[in-house]
Amino acid sequence: MKLLEERILRDGEFKGNDIVRVDSFLNCQMDINLISEIGKEFFRLFGDKEITKILTVEASGIGIACITATYFKVPVVFAKKTQSANISEEDGLLTAKVRSFTKKTENIIRVDRRYISPFDRVLLIDDFLATGEALLGMIEIVRQAGAEVAGAGICVEKAFQPGGDTVRKMGVDLHSLAIIDKDADGNMIFIEK
Repeated sequence: MKLLEERILRDGEFKGNDIVRVDSFLNCQMDINLISEIGKEFFRLFGDKEITKILTVEASGIGIACITATYFKVPVVFAKKTQSANISEEDGLLTAKVRSFTKKTENIIRVDRRYISPFDRVLLIDDFLATGEALLGMIEIVRQAGAEVAGAGICVEKAFQPGGDTVRKMGVDLHSLAIIDKDADGNMIFIEK
């Protein structure tokens, strides 16, 4: 998606070898007009998939998923990273272990079983795809529910990390709007997959 690539080039920050910061427009501070265009693009890519739910992981994916859901006219479910009083084991939890690439921590993500049913066709949405841990965790949760992963929409994928290849090899219909790789000199470039 050219609009997103241009914004990454203009306002993104590249830190070290593996970190791409887009927090000034995609997650910490959100450019709603840009995210609306992202939602439209996800609808163009997945609109024929009969999506019944959108699933993301807190926190950075929530805003993107919510705006995307306005085009699909379906609910958003988000997997929580921490235990809270409003989600309990008694309700039946769908869980998966996820390691955060940027925070270097491991979390159990959880969704109340009541919110994803075996009849759902779920679109997974997230801001970044690096090692694939968050996306693999969401896939695990959807499978535990007996539902179908109808596709996965990612804003920014790092092609020099294994997540995208891992998920594609699983047969998931994965679309990343901006795919960043490195050239021979280590400079960031955009590629198509």
